[in-house]
Amino acid sequence: MKKMNTIHPLAVVDPEAKIGDGNIIGPFCVIDKNVVIGDNNKLLNNVTIHYGARIGNGNEFFPGASISTKPQDLKFKGEDTTCEIGDNNSIRENVTISRGTASKGKTVVGNGNLLMENMHVAHDCVIGNGCIIGNSTKFAGEVEVEDYAIISATCLFHQFCRVGSYIMFQGGTRTSQDIPPYVIAGKEPVRYAGVNLIGLRRRGFPNETIEAIHDAYRIIYAKGILKDGIAEARAKYPDSKEVEYICSFIENSKRGVIR
Repeated sequence: MKKMNTIHPLAVVDPEAKIGDGNIIGPFCVIDKNVVIGDNNKLLNNVTIHYGARIGNGNEFFPGASISTKPQDLKFKGEDTTCEIGDNNSIRENVTISRGTASKGKTVVGNGNLLMENMHVAHDCVIGNGCIIGNSTKFAGEVEVEDYAIISATCLFHQFCRVGSYIMFQGGTRTSQDIPPYVIAGKEPVRYAGVNLIGLRRRGFPNETIEAIHDAYRIIYAKGILKDGIAEARAKYPDSKEVEYICSFIENSKRGVIR
């Protein structure tokens, strides 16, 4: 049986917006045209869903959140782009997420993420699943954050940076380089500060896998030339998908990785 939507009389919903079932839309929310919202979402007061938003199921949006905003990119000429939000995300107060530009056509936030107060996701970014992003952290355009990354508060990411899975990023840190998977990144300037041992254990990685990851980084970073370390790590752990992920991430980095 379908559950009715609960829409506060002080909310403004464009008649062209497509809204599923079981949603709660609080007072002073504004939902624009060309918006699609799935089922069982909760919009507290003063949430704005702009043109081009595509929202899944079971998300919660807190006051002041502004989703699918016009990109802060002077190259944007009004292209018909989208901002895609998956399922079961918690998007806290005053979070802003821009829609895409002609570059990629969409900004994407996956499933099960916690985006904390006042953080910003710029145009064409891709956020994976299960990430935690701290208060006031800012992503410039086309940043990619892979699954289960933990990024602390007030961090800054240069455009086009890529962040690997299962990382821990120190609060107040900034980067213009890629952050490879499974690491702790911090200090000033930002650099490799070891493997995210506690995070990997909490995610159920077995000890032998963690040891292989740790040894792979030791091998790679011990070499003056990264490609030599990558070749040695691959040769030592030919059957490890985690080591292969590390090696391919570093090989494919366009901005270079922290060391």
